[in-house]
Amino acid sequence: MTSAGTGRASDWDPTAPETFDSSHEVYAELRRRCPVPWSDAFGGFWAATRYADVVRVARDSGTFSTAVQNVVPHVPRAQRRPPLHFDPPEHGVYRAPMDRVLRRAVVRRLGPAFAAAARELLEPLLARGGGDYAREFALPYAAQCFALLLGLPVEQVLEIRRIGVEYSFAIQEMDRARVMRAGDELYAIALAIVEERRARPRDPDEDLVSSLLRASRDPARPIPYELVVATVRQTVVAGIGAPHAVLGSAAVHLSRHPDLQDRLRADPGLLPAAIEELLRLYAPYRVFARTATRDVELGGRTVRAGEAITMIFPSANRDEAVFADADRLDLGRRPNRHLAFGRGAHRCPGAAMARLELTAALGELLAGTSRVEPGGEVEMFNWLEFGPRSAPLHLVPRA
Repeated sequence: MTSAGTGRASDWDPTAPETFDSSHEVYAELRRRCPVPWSDAFGGFWAATRYADVVRVARDSGTFSTAVQNVVPHVPRAQRRPPLHFDPPEHGVYRAPMDRVLRRAVVRRLGPAFAAAARELLEPLLARGGGDYAREFALPYAAQCFALLLGLPVEQVLEIRRIGVEYSFAIQEMDRARVMRAGDELYAIALAIVEERRARPRDPDEDLVSSLLRASRDPARPIPYELVVATVRQTVVAGIGAPHAVLGSAAVHLSRHPDLQDRLRADPGLLPAAIEELLRLYAPYRVFARTATRDVELGGRTVRAGEAITMIFPSANRDEAVFADADRLDLGRRPNRHLAFGRGAHRCPGAAMARLELTAALGELLAGTSRVEPGGEVEMFNWLEFGPRSAPLHLVPRA
């Protein structure tokens, strides 16, 4: 098939149905055959599948801008949402108040609360001998963790996630009316959160919204109030979606590898290394994109000015040129410079929180079971999120 207006034939089909393993086979073939493929899906875009090319795109903001189109498909928007929609140095104005409250020294206080949430959500699954881990655990757990971070009712955060999933499916189907409707709902919720925190402020060194509001009053470079709201809207949606997706993938992987489960139960000190490998193998995003600001050669292809290119993190993290035996979870892998949290100026600000969430969730899963086993067919999310929408598991409780 040839893309209208470009004369190019599509090199792959990102909309093809996926199983838990199929995309990794597709990406491995692309890395060998066509490392920077073109697809005419979603209006047309390039994709970087190799590690070096993804790092180059992520780091070179001058050549690959995030200000025009930062995801594929292109999302219609009434205004830009920081920090994702801004290039350095402007991007840093919005990142600074986020980084202040999302650094490891601040979020680690939430560890006991995350573990308690995991135990509570696992109880009914253990009592029944299993269930849908993605829907019944990963989704409410990711929402509850973010609710704890922001000091919000978990019901409100679950509603945000519901609308966010609707938003992502509408984007993939390029249904502009549904996209705008869901986007307006998300903005309304974000505005209510900011208004509540403005009326009842908290410690800006520990509370994300209060930190952004303090930055809005900075006499040197104040953040406009409407962009405080936009930042909260952007952060909440991403902060729930990624842990939801990667937790499902991690649990499915563990269910397929009883020997790995046994090692981690016998030596919980290995869990941090396992989490880094699970993040590498199942990075939850592949749609983050940049727009070329000039004609540029990448992976033997010419990307024209104005064309979008996605960074396929799940592919780059299995690049054989960087990771030996790349499809295998290796607890001794050193170094492990995976790209699950991106690279460069837009590296995920929530990396410390994500690691804390995974540590609590998987630690409680292993502690509460003697065996985790596959329980049925895994159903994957759509193109916009990489991970299971449904992940049935059998759980054998620890005696």
